[in-house]
Formats: sequence, C-alpha cells, structure tokens
Amino acid sequence: MVGGVWSPGRHGLRTRLSSLNVNPARWSLRAGSAPIIRQRAIAGPVPWVIAIMTALTVIAAAGGLALGSIAGAAGDELAGGVTIQIAGPPEAQAARQAQAAVTALADSDGVQSLRRLSPDERAALIEPWLGDLGLGESEGTAGAAADDSLLVLPELIEVQLTGPADQAALDALRARIAQGAPDALVNADTGWLAPVRQAIEAMQWLALALVGLLALATLAAVLLASRSALAANREIIELMHLLGAADRQVAQLFQRAAAVGAGIGGAAGFVVAVVVIAGLGGRFAALGPGASGGTAGGLHPLHWILLALIPVMATVLAAITARLTVLATLRRMV
Repeated sequence: MVGGVWSPGRHGLRTRLSSLNVNPARWSLRAGSAPIIRQRAIAGPVPWVIAIMTALTVIAAAGGLALGSIAGAAGDELAGGVTIQIAGPPEAQAARQAQAAVTALADSDGVQSLRRLSPDERAALIEPWLGDLGLGESEGTAGAAADDSLLVLPELIEVQLTGPADQAALDALRARIAQGAPDALVNADTGWLAPVRQAIEAMQWLALALVGLLALATLAAVLLASRSALAANREIIELMHLLGAADRQVAQLFQRAAAVGAGIGGAAGFVVAVVVIAGLGGRFAALGPGASGGTAGGLHPLHWILLALIPVMATVLAAITARLTVLATLRRMV
C-alpha cells in the first residue's frame, strides 16, 4: 500500500490470497488449498545437503558404536587373563622354568586356573605365519628329538585370575615366579586391546565431528534457503502483514516447509546409511563375540535409537533455524 492506495500488483496478490481459502484468524491453510509459498522455494538445497551429511554421519557413528561394542565384549572375555611366556633359554631350561612357574602358582591366592600349553598347541599358534617350515625337522631327521628342530618354541602358560589383571596383580605374579623362572615375561591378555581402543576413540571423535559438520551444513543451507525464499516472496509477506498476520505466523510457514524438507532429506540419508551398515554387518560380525550378539555386526537396539536421533536432530535444527532466520529478517523489513 502506497499513500493508502492499493497498487494493481498488490491487489492481484490480495485476490490470490482470498482464493487460497486462508483462515485470517490463525493464518493456517485448510485441506485442499494451494500453498501461499511453495515448498521448493523454502527448502532449496536443504534436503540434498542433509541427506548426504546424515548418511555420512550415521555410517561413521555406527562404525564407532559397533567397534566399541566389539572391543568391550573382547575386554570382558579376556578380563583376568594373563599369559606367561618363557623364551630365550635353551629348550630344556625353558621347560624347567615353565614347570617351576606352574608349581609356584598352583596353590596361589588370586589364581583361578592355569594351564601350560603343549608343544602342539604352541606350534598351532605360529603356524599361520611360519607354516611348517619354521617347525619342521632337518632333512632326513623326521621324528628326531625336539632339540634338532629349526625353531625352539617359547613356553606358554595361560593363567586366569579371580580379579582383574591390573598392574598390581601382574607384579604379584612376577614376584612369585621370579626365583624359579627368571626369564618369564608376564603380560595381561587385554594389553593388545590398548591400540584398538585408541583407534576406536579416534573413530568416535570422527563421528562426533561429523555430527558438528551436519549441524553447520544444516544451519548454512536453511539460512540461505530461508533468506532466498523471503526475498522471492517479499510482496506476499508484506500483504500478509497488511491483512493482519503476525511475524510468528509468517515464520511458521517457513518453519514447517524447512522441517518437511529436512525430514525428507534426513530420512533418505538414514535409509542409505542403513543399507551400507547392513552390507558391512557381516564383516563386523567376524571380529568377535561382541558382533555376533547384536544386530548388524555389534549394533544393539540402543545404538539404533541413537543413530535414529541424528536425522531427527537435523530436522529440528532446520525448523528452528528457519524460524529464527525469518523472524530476524522480518523485523528488518520495511
């Protein structure tokens, strides 16, 4: 309105609004009415951006959760396990030290069980790497004494403690066998999990960083789409104001459209991520008991709930961003 007189263009917009079957009291569209502002104009690139970021974030988060579950199950299974290794001295001397260690620990407090591995069991442990060449006898000496073999296998003793295999427990075991087995090496079975846990923590930090990138991408896409839609529909918005619509009512239209676009993109990205996770689930299941007990290679129902919250978070963030952007822009409109 200029000087209290409607321009022809504004009058045409008012006629359009009247034909849309709008409820002026609440500014909500009735069923079957045409949209005042087109959905595509508001959503813009939001569905595509959110779909891509959601798929990447869910896949990374699922990997971190699955690996954490598998490592946790392996740690529980190996808790209290200790391996005593005697390597270096000649075979006969190593055997005497191994027997002395078994005798020293047989009736010790805190030791639940122990077992000295047989030569065949020790040979089976290194056969995948060395094959029969490292264990075979010299040519023409089949069935000769073990002292004639090409490789002297270390003595191995498996010990299961009643409590955790912490540093204090390991020091106590070393002190008990020090006199009879001075060449023994005492290591907790969970020691090899330390680098694995570090890698899992890095994976989890990566997933968290992707969640942050998803939030930033959503903010940027919704911000640009909302401003572009406001500029394209400026005359309609001004006419809505003249007809009595408040800023929050106008913002509700943009908020709803942005939420729908973000919801569609988030759902599409989540479906793609689920397909990828299901394809990788079989490979994760081969890593250990923690993978076989859950679904999709280590993912449990609680994990799926957490993963499903990622597209929900993107949708909520898009709706809030659109509302705040529109409200801030409308306050500056003349």
